[in-house]
Amino acid sequence: MYGREAELAEIDRLLADARAGRSGALVVRGEAGIGKSALLEHAEHTAANADDGAPRTRVLRATGVEAEQDIPFAGLHQLLWPVQERIHALPPVHAQTLQAVLGLCAGVEHRPGDRFAAGLALLTLLADLAERQPVLCLVDDLQWIDRGTAEALLFTARRLAAEGVAMLFATREETFGGTGLPELRPRRLVRADAGRLLAEQGLPAALHDRVFRESAGNPLALIEFAAARRGLSDGGAAPLPVTDRVLASFRAQVAALPERARLMLLIAAAEGRGYMPSLLGAAQRLGVDLADLAAAEQAGLVEVAGSSITFRHPLVRAAAYQDAPSARRVKVHRALADTADDPGCRARHRASAAVTPDESVAADLETQAGRAGELADFDTAASLYRQAARLTPALPGRARRLRYAASAVLRAGNHAAALSLAAEAEQYAGDPAERARLASVRAAVEFERGDPCAASRLLVEHAADAAPAEAQSMLRTAATYAWTSGELSGVRDAAERLRALGRPDKAVDGMALVAAGDHATGLPLLAEMIAEVRAADASSPAAASPAADAARADRRMQAVHAGLIVGDDEATLELATAHAAYCRAGGLVGSLPGVLRAQAQAQIAAGLHRDAESTVAEALALARDIGLRQSTGPLKATLARIAAIEGDERRVRELLADAPPDAAYALGLLDLGLGRHADALRHFDDVAHRMAAADADRVEAAVRAGTPDRAREPLERFQRWARAGGQPWALAVAARCRALLDDTEEPFTEAVRLHVEHGGRPFERARTQLLYGEWLRRSRRRSDARAPLRSALETFERLRAAPWTERARVELRATGETGAAAPAAAPDVLDRLTPQERQVVRLAADGVSSREIAAQLFLSPRTVEYHLYKAYPKLGVSSRRELPRLLGAVGRAES
Repeated sequence: MYGREAELAEIDRLLADARAGRSGALVVRGEAGIGKSALLEHAEHTAANADDGAPRTRVLRATGVEAEQDIPFAGLHQLLWPVQERIHALPPVHAQTLQAVLGLCAGVEHRPGDRFAAGLALLTLLADLAERQPVLCLVDDLQWIDRGTAEALLFTARRLAAEGVAMLFATREETFGGTGLPELRPRRLVRADAGRLLAEQGLPAALHDRVFRESAGNPLALIEFAAARRGLSDGGAAPLPVTDRVLASFRAQVAALPERARLMLLIAAAEGRGYMPSLLGAAQRLGVDLADLAAAEQAGLVEVAGSSITFRHPLVRAAAYQDAPSARRVKVHRALADTADDPGCRARHRASAAVTPDESVAADLETQAGRAGELADFDTAASLYRQAARLTPALPGRARRLRYAASAVLRAGNHAAALSLAAEAEQYAGDPAERARLASVRAAVEFERGDPCAASRLLVEHAADAAPAEAQSMLRTAATYAWTSGELSGVRDAAERLRALGRPDKAVDGMALVAAGDHATGLPLLAEMIAEVRAADASSPAAASPAADAARADRRMQAVHAGLIVGDDEATLELATAHAAYCRAGGLVGSLPGVLRAQAQAQIAAGLHRDAESTVAEALALARDIGLRQSTGPLKATLARIAAIEGDERRVRELLADAPPDAAYALGLLDLGLGRHADALRHFDDVAHRMAAADADRVEAAVRAGTPDRAREPLERFQRWARAGGQPWALAVAARCRALLDDTEEPFTEAVRLHVEHGGRPFERARTQLLYGEWLRRSRRRSDARAPLRSALETFERLRAAPWTERARVELRATGETGAAAPAAAPDVLDRLTPQERQVVRLAADGVSSREIAAQLFLSPRTVEYHLYKAYPKLGVSSRRELPRLLGAVGRAES
């Protein structure tokens, strides 16, 4: 470990933290031979021999094997096999996930979650193990770990906090970039450290400079070249990269072996796993046996221990395989396929042996790809589907398998690859129905890339060529995409085509009618659909089958979007909360950022700004941890609404740096609060076509900007929308807008009455009271103005709406009131907490156990306790028993 003092110190700190109950992860990144594996071995030795009074660290190891990249969760199988007995103690959804991916649940129905379910289950298992002793996970050659395992490991590493788990990964330079984890990058050795290493290898000092130049300081190259001690030139660095020179050295060593030893080494290299029974079965067919490995063992190229064979370095395996003639490699793979006892291995070796298209081999690969997809290992599934397509003789079958690959890689989050595969598939797809299915893949990519309008057009254009059930699904999705983009004609087109199919959809019809301006018919249709979904959830919480469960979940999420359109805040919050719980219980991590955004929007409407911030903070953390970068813009735009209400211009512009589609609304709200009415009107105009609330804001901005004529059309449209939807808050705001434009009192009093009697949207209520108070003061009824102004001030202060608070204070002073009401102290208590502390405290106050909180928030119980420990001093309490009383006082003040 010469020259590695900084790296060793960092690893030792990671291990010490784990023994102290803190978690962390490190990625060791570098070229082949730089010493990554040696650093992992140091970590294992240190963990096993620590003597600081802490419980002995449990070490779990996995090493990536190139031949196992397309075996679903092969790496997780390695890592967890020693602790498989602990899996049954996990919550059922996590236990079933791990049992499925490890092949431990034969005969048991498994309801797969999304591609992050395995990571969530792994996090839960490691946290459970760490309750007893610190845990160290060592993963070498991450670049060759199957993708499902890699995603699970990295998801877990990003969500570690206070469990006592350390994770250490070693990977090549070019792989797994952007993990979001701290990294160590070992450098090549300097001359002095290289000299110490060469002296340790017994190389004469006279040769040190020559070997150092040839190796360029790469530790593995130093060792190999020192061992060779021949063929070294006096010149500078050789033209080949260091890794290639080391590979050439290993090739020379392999070539020096007897022919039977080389064949045995090739069988081991092709088998890949080092699994002795499979290797020996193939060897017997090819006329060699274990004894023929003796020469390779004596040369130090492989190590035989028990029932496994291990190459000294992955480059030895590469040398043994690459230098063999292709005909011999094919022969070896055929022998391995004939003797394999695992269908996945048999399919893999048959594919490697195939030199021409073969439908039988392609069908085997498709079967294995389907199994990987069932386990939510979509990257592996995509790779297998691609191989199957390459070996498919018939063009229609090749198109179909490429489409399967495109769909799988899309579910894995790789949009560029999905589009490329879909384009390749189109070259072979002659059937219009197949082209329609490919259009669905392309549309999903366009939507994820931020072009819902193009996505909707693709679906509508190709739906006519699809089977009726597929066309129905395509058109439903097209309507949602079109609404999101503001391309309302696309919503109407989708509705018309669904009716033509004889499959009308209440939600799509409702959106289409609203898009056409027929609020009186459209909004009741949407409200009816929302009521049906709520009734179904209330009458039968569990569906009869996974398919029915998924269909109900899709319908519930459709109802959430309908609730946002209708403005039914209570229903939206209820349905979004229920759907979030469904996603949590089923391990559907990838769906949560979207539903949490809808939940936060409803919370903002209800005046629960701090809760909304906690909800969005969780969604942003999840989006970061699972790589859903396209979700962050809309989530930040949701937070920007709160910042706009608070008048925090710097924060608003920071959040909207990515300029998501609805950014203009937050900017308009900010300008309205700061008195920049012309700018506000321009921003509200940009979003009025898809946000009904923007019409009401347009009215106020236009009137206060001195252009009342521009307020009439949005007022008429908002009034139609409010009357059709029947939401009391909307009717109140419509009356407020009418009062503003007509400059009369009666609509103001009607608006205040509706707000007070029916509740909802406290920010809108306070705005109405402020405008009414201003009108009364201008009418020289100063004493009458004080009551609505005081109420408005109290609400604005609670919401921390600074510019609106100042306006209310100025108006109150103008009425002759010298003192301004002070904000209530109790609601500010929770403001001292971080968003995650706030979530944990809320749940703990409701009597939810730490283990249940951990399951809901995808944390460990120990991390939950850590957050509570940090929160208690901030709240002035000493235990969770005091939380219900404290939060009860906060709730009373907020109401």
